[in-house]
Amino acid sequence: MDERSEEKGNISPEFDNETISPEITTDVPAEVLKHATKHDDDEAMKAFRDYDGQIIELTPDASKSLLRKIDFNLMPLLCVIYGLNYLDKTTLSYASVMGIKEDIGLVGDDYQWLGSMFYFGYLAWEYPTNRLLQRLPLAKYSSFCIIMWGLVLCCMAATKNYSGAIAVRFFLGVFEAAVTPGFALFTSQWYTKKEQGTRIGIWFSFNGFAQIFGGLVAYGIAKGTALHGSSIEPWKIIFLVTGLLTAAIGVIFLFVMPDNQLNARWLTKDERRLAVERIRVNQQGIGNKHFKMYQLKEALTDPLTWAFTFYAITSDIPNGGISNFFSQLIVSFGYTADQSLLYGTPGGAVEIVSLIICGYLGDRYGNRILVSTSGLILSIIGMLLIVCLPLSNDGGRLAGYYLTQSSPTAFVCLLSLISTNVAGYTKKTTVAALYLIAYCAGNIIGPQTFRPGDAPRYTPAEITIIVCWVACLADLLFIFWYYRRQNAKKAAFRAQPHYRKLENQEWLDLTDRENPEFIYTL
Repeated sequence: MDERSEEKGNISPEFDNETISPEITTDVPAEVLKHATKHDDDEAMKAFRDYDGQIIELTPDASKSLLRKIDFNLMPLLCVIYGLNYLDKTTLSYASVMGIKEDIGLVGDDYQWLGSMFYFGYLAWEYPTNRLLQRLPLAKYSSFCIIMWGLVLCCMAATKNYSGAIAVRFFLGVFEAAVTPGFALFTSQWYTKKEQGTRIGIWFSFNGFAQIFGGLVAYGIAKGTALHGSSIEPWKIIFLVTGLLTAAIGVIFLFVMPDNQLNARWLTKDERRLAVERIRVNQQGIGNKHFKMYQLKEALTDPLTWAFTFYAITSDIPNGGISNFFSQLIVSFGYTADQSLLYGTPGGAVEIVSLIICGYLGDRYGNRILVSTSGLILSIIGMLLIVCLPLSNDGGRLAGYYLTQSSPTAFVCLLSLISTNVAGYTKKTTVAALYLIAYCAGNIIGPQTFRPGDAPRYTPAEITIIVCWVACLADLLFIFWYYRRQNAKKAAFRAQPHYRKLENQEWLDLTDRENPEFIYTL
């Protein structure tokens, strides 16, 4: 329990069948009492129901030891699978310079729509999949989606025309829609607020590792088949390799990843309870399977929801264009198709370094938002180099492309803030769904900005990217200001002389706005 709670005092919630008894409501905020019910408490309460009155002591040494154990068991799987998530989306970019266009008869805008179709599937299934993430066992449903997306990706190798490829890309988006919100929920379940930014930065940075790995694999396949030949086309091999690898890792995920602390086989019974206790400071629990209409309404009326949504759609217009066209963009700098596969890999290293450094510094100094703007500023500089340098300066324009790969820092920052700053399980899954729906919309729009008639410079697309990133900077500054303002209001409310909090208020599945104890991370 923190010092502030001890000074103000706790009120033990004596539950009636559904609501808190009226005689103990004195000085407890009405909004807390309104939704503090036995029926709607968090899954975390199960860890403490047999320990009434007992003191649970979590020493700093025990907490560090437990954190190491959690990291060892969770982070490798989260990192590898998130890297495959990015790799599987971008295999189309590698295939675009390995013969897929000619083999399945893509003409005109077909390739752009093939890139966008993934996000139509993602968009269509994003809200339903978030509801299923809340309602079903988190790890089991996530593993089902991972295995299915790997198998669907393999089907891409069997496509013979544009229609077949469109269908596969749509269902690939459907099954990948669960990954990012699911992994954000895993992170909020297991880690404290001060740990979440770094962890999300680490597993998201495996996008960069995937870009390096994918580029090298695609280059090796292209060169190997050119020298020795193959029974099937090179682009089909890359879909089969990445798809089968994903499905295999998904099976491992099914047997290793727990749904939450309470069924983690690699923790003892006491460690499970301590693993829940250590995240009490988050003022949110580990899951609640009940849909709550008031939380949905709050999510839709919270200005921050729409600030996050605006950022996602605006930042992912550039992402949708670059992620689908980076191989062709590098070719436009004057390099060959095979060179584009190899020269795209350093961009992954830039993403890795920028995400890990910004994630660490953001948690270290308690200011993720302002730290994350550094990556966005570097990206703007990089795109200005691509736009302003002459076509003959291929090295300078390639360096500009590498700088643009630092742009995900702010997107990941906001994703981590959904994990950290949005409380109430229905509200959290709703905000995550809207954020990723906007992410899909931006990625659908993005490829359409790269028009074939604008090659080789693609100037309109590049200017669009710069404008979007500048708008994103303004949005980040608004979010920073709004969070500071809300923290000041909550501090003033808690300072009132008669303010009291309920015992185990953290586990009542309250939203961030209705819980006065909730402090927003910047």
